[in-house]
Amino acid sequence: MLTQAQIETYNETGAIVVPDVLTPAEVAELSRVTDDFVRNASGLTGHTEIYDLEDSHTPQDPRVRRIKAPHLHHPAYAALVRHPRILAVLAALWGPDIRFDTAKLNMKSAGFGAPVEWHQDWAFYPHTNDDLAAVGVMMDDMAEENGPLLIVPGSHRGPVFDHHADGVFCGAMDPSRNDVDYRAAVPLMGRAGSITVHHVRAVHGSAPNTSDRDRRLLLFQYRTADAWPLLGFPAGIAAFDALMACGRPREPRLAPVPVRLPLPPAKLQGSLYENQKGMRSRFFDAPVPARAQEGQPA
Repeated sequence: MLTQAQIETYNETGAIVVPDVLTPAEVAELSRVTDDFVRNASGLTGHTEIYDLEDSHTPQDPRVRRIKAPHLHHPAYAALVRHPRILAVLAALWGPDIRFDTAKLNMKSAGFGAPVEWHQDWAFYPHTNDDLAAVGVMMDDMAEENGPLLIVPGSHRGPVFDHHADGVFCGAMDPSRNDVDYRAAVPLMGRAGSITVHHVRAVHGSAPNTSDRDRRLLLFQYRTADAWPLLGFPAGIAAFDALMACGRPREPRLAPVPVRLPLPPAKLQGSLYENQKGMRSRFFDAPVPARAQEGQPA
């Protein structure tokens, strides 16, 4: 699935785009299922165990920014956890023993999709080694104008930055500290059906969607079988091993990688979006909700 040049790009940059991993039929089915989920958010007045809602959401006009753990709620999403072409990409980077973690569907709807501030996934869930990555399935064509994932090249080889505000974890880096050169960030763009793979320590974020096209990215978190979570796995070893996507379980491998624990926990729980409301300063401007643009209350 990967050329040697792609493997080298991932190792040097911390991210790659692999085109045409899913078929048009697979993408169409994911879009159909996702549209049903958004319609079913009608009537909701707040976040649920499934839905994370845009701040401009109303029960009459549902606006969903994330579907939490979608693989637990529909077989079309669950089928991708062990999709042979996705696993082949990861096996080319890590070898055959791969364990799944969890998933989320981040949705940036046309005109009002919320940004995600700069952060490193590693800050949320450090492991015994850093052979972890997020795979993003592009459900829509992604270009600069509709808020693609942005990666700071080479940042996966640097330190783990502070993701706290006032001593409490907030799930984002403070842009006023200038920890990295955000101007160097590159967008991960491609056609629907392509996937992104970004390293767990790579600094990344995404701007709001101000275009007239949706940007839905279905994210799956994976790790090598010998990467064990430092914060433990409360469900127990049997449940942990049930997450094997391919290959066999392995004993933990301890690597000399920098670690910061996400403690004390964020004051606002529920999702990364809620965590990041605890930030002191922000890099990305939130889009103006369509209702406000139309002269109606947001």
